[in-house]
Amino acid sequence: MKNVIVGQSGGPTSVINSSLLGVFKTARDRGADTVYGMVHGIKGLLDGDIVDISTRIKNDLDMDLLKRTPSSFLGSCRYKLPDIEGNEKTYEKIFKILKEYEIFAFFYIGGNDSMDTIKKLSDYGAKIKSPIRFMGVPKTIDNDLAITDHTPGYGSAAKYIAATTKEIIRDGLVYDYPVVSVIEVMGRNAGWLTAATALAKGEDCEGVDEIYLPEKVFDVDKFVKRMGELLKKNRSVVVAVSEGVKVADGRYVCELADHVDYVDAFGHKQLAGTARYLAGKVAEKYGVKTRAIELSSLQRCASHITARVDVTEAFNVGGAAVKAAFEGLSGQVITLKRVSDDPYMCITEPADVHFIANVEKKVPDEWITDDGTNVKPELTHYIRPLIQAEIMPLWVDGLPRHIRLQSETEKKAK
Repeated sequence: MKNVIVGQSGGPTSVINSSLLGVFKTARDRGADTVYGMVHGIKGLLDGDIVDISTRIKNDLDMDLLKRTPSSFLGSCRYKLPDIEGNEKTYEKIFKILKEYEIFAFFYIGGNDSMDTIKKLSDYGAKIKSPIRFMGVPKTIDNDLAITDHTPGYGSAAKYIAATTKEIIRDGLVYDYPVVSVIEVMGRNAGWLTAATALAKGEDCEGVDEIYLPEKVFDVDKFVKRMGELLKKNRSVVVAVSEGVKVADGRYVCELADHVDYVDAFGHKQLAGTARYLAGKVAEKYGVKTRAIELSSLQRCASHITARVDVTEAFNVGGAAVKAAFEGLSGQVITLKRVSDDPYMCITEPADVHFIANVEKKVPDEWITDDGTNVKPELTHYIRPLIQAEIMPLWVDGLPRHIRLQSETEKKAK
C-alpha cells in the first residue's frame, strides 16, 4: 500500500489549495492508493479527524474549483508539537495513527511554524527508523521562509495589496481638503508585504508617499513630523506601514495604544491597530481628516485577484514534494529557485528542513532607503514578476464559486 496524507497549517493564502491539488493529483498520478487529508492539520491527525480526499474532490470541476477557492480546504491549526525529548508519547501516538492508515508519505503545507512540525516528525522518524517520508510544502503570504526565492501565496497577496493601494490613492484625491490615509499591511517581523505597496507607482498613479517596514526601528514622533511636512506639499498623503513596526524599546507600535491579549501556541502576539494609532496621532497634531485602513485578512483570501504565476507555482511545489518523496527523500522542503528575471523563470529544488524551520527571512537592508521611509527599485524589481497574469474565478450568479469540505454531519443531513 502506498497511502499518503496531507495537511494544511498556519494562516491560509488564496493559493494554498493549489498546493493541496498539486499533492493530491501528483500522488494519484504516481500510483498512491489513497490520499488522506488531515482536517485542521496535525491537531486533526491527533484527534483522528482524517478524510479520504478523493471522496471530496471527485472530478475535474472540483479540481478547478479547488484551485480557485481561498483559505485552507482541509482547515488549519496553530498547534506546536512539543520537543521530542520528554514527550515521546505524543510522537508514538502520531506514528501509530500513520501506521494504522498505512501511510507511506506525509506532506504538510505551511510556513515557518509548519516546517518546524516537519523537522520534528522527520527527526523522530529517523530516530525510530520509520520508513515514512516527511515533506514540507511552502506557503506563506509573509514571504519569510529561508532559502526559497519566495513563497507561494506571497505573489497573490502582493498583487491584491498593490491593486488596492492604487485605488486608495485615487480615492484620497477626491476632496479639496487634506486627508492622510495610513494603510496597515500584515507583516510581523518581515516587510515583504508592505513593500508591495511600492508597485502602485506608475504612469497612472502617484504611488504611496512613504513605506515603513519592521526591519527598521520606528519613531512615532519623526513619523508625525514627516506627515506634517508632506501635508504642506500634498492635499492627499498615503503611507503604508507594517503591522509589526516596533519602537526603539522593542514594543510594537500597536501596543502603545492597546494591550495585546491574544498569543498563539507559537508565542505570536495578535497585532492590530497600528494604523489606527498613527492616524489618531496625526489627526490630534494637525487637525486633519485621517483614515486608518487595515487590509487584514483580505490580503490572504482575495482569490478573485490571484496571480496566475502564483497559482502555477503553488501547484508545482505540491507536485514536486510528492515526486521527491516517491524518489526517497524525507525531511525536506520544496523551494523555488529563480533562474531568470527576463523572462522570469523559477524551478523547484528540495532543501533540508533544518535550514528552513524557525529561520526568518527579512527584507535586505540594501533594498530599504537609508532613512527607512521607502524601498528601493531592486525590491519592486524582485516582486513584480510574482504578480503577473490572472486566473479568473468561475462566476455563478454574479459571485465566484468556491468548494468547501462538508462535515460528516452535513453529508448525513443531505
